[in-house]
Amino acid sequence: MEKVIIIGTGCAGLTAAIYAARGNFEPLVLEGREPGGQLSTTTLVENFPGFVDGIDGPMLIMNMKSQAQRFGARFQFSCVTGFERNGDRITLQLDGVDHIETRALIIASGASARWLGIERERELVGHGLTSCATCDGAFYRNVPGAVVGGGDSACEEASFLTRFASKVHLIHRRDKLRASRIMADRALSNPKIEPVWNSAITSYLTDAQNEVRAVTLKDLVTGQSRELDVKCVFVAIGHTPNTTPFRGKLDMDDEGYLLQKTGTHTNIPGVFAAGDVADRTYRQAVTAAGQGCAAALDAERYLAHFE
Repeated sequence: MEKVIIIGTGCAGLTAAIYAARGNFEPLVLEGREPGGQLSTTTLVENFPGFVDGIDGPMLIMNMKSQAQRFGARFQFSCVTGFERNGDRITLQLDGVDHIETRALIIASGASARWLGIERERELVGHGLTSCATCDGAFYRNVPGAVVGGGDSACEEASFLTRFASKVHLIHRRDKLRASRIMADRALSNPKIEPVWNSAITSYLTDAQNEVRAVTLKDLVTGQSRELDVKCVFVAIGHTPNTTPFRGKLDMDDEGYLLQKTGTHTNIPGVFAAGDVADRTYRQAVTAAGQGCAAALDAERYLAHFE
């Protein structure tokens, strides 16, 4: 019987681990299939407080993990495939085989960005390809960029990117944005945003340093292809929260994000949600860390009932 199990090793999970470990709960942290979360694929992080010159995403994650281990957190490479609550105990199925029980569970499994599925896509993340303009837009000053998508997120990303890029190409598969009218009008009225209708990226082209220099576009009406010179591509076609094992058991919204009741509490006592798995608005490292802290404190107060 564990006191606290934490699912996920992004900023939310590792901050929760630091606080739970310092509270003498010896938390068990399950790392899952993508240890480190989205920050592990980021190069330089410039907007996390305390690092004047920035810090590499993987290094930030490694530092947070070491800090949690210093206070007694334990780590295990396992994936949660099942979830049940029995009385005041929570039972998790790991990798479809093993079972483990805990008093409190912090779900910080994050959300995975949706990508286009193009060849070499994963290796170019952080090298001119990203899914967050707020995180990485400042790296691309006075150069042309592209945003892929047609919803509110794409319009918001494109508008934000105009603060830095010389020009923003808004690439959409259709001839009309599906974003809300106010967001669409704001994007299309911006002189630095140029819509690219009925088009899809079919390949990324790179320079000698393996950084994005252009994309190949296919016109979905005529079938013709052309190159578009851009130094960065922001894919804004949504995120998928990593909540599959909890569907039908924990309250979620229509996209699968966990719903928080009071603080980080879910609808089941002893189960808490933190970070991108419950946050469809901000999705920043610092907000995830803050929620990880809150979840650990909520779990500590919950566990006080068993003393």
